[in-house]
Amino acid sequence: QVQLVESGGGLVQAGGSLRLSCAASGGIFTSYIMGWFRQVPGKEREFVAAISWSSKYTYYSDSVKGRFTISRDNAKNTVYLQMNSLSPEETAVYYCAAAILERGTYYVTWAYDYWGQGTQVTVSS
Repeated sequence: QVQLVESGGGLVQAGGSLRLSCAASGGIFTSYIMGWFRQVPGKEREFVAAISWSSKYTYYSDSVKGRFTISRDNAKNTVYLQMNSLSPEETAVYYCAAAILERGTYYVTWAYDYWGQGTQVTVSS
């Protein structure tokens, strides 16, 4: 059973930065595609970024491209999300996810097999 634990969320002012971490255990991290999603109450979980097992490929939603950076350290079984120039509209719970199978897409929730519990990010205006 794969377990994912996010950390690094908190309160930041608009224009500020945060770095989220997601530590994985219980599986073969190096074979997983990892992703970050976010969700606000009453809305669907939204794709933010994804990274291939080798870090060769990264994917971003249009809304975060150029401001967010996803990375991973396979030696530490950890994936990161560096978030810069945050806006209040990006206040949400941020979730880490792992895909153990290749499903041809990384932008949808059903492509992932395991999820973390989420970490709250609040951006004040």
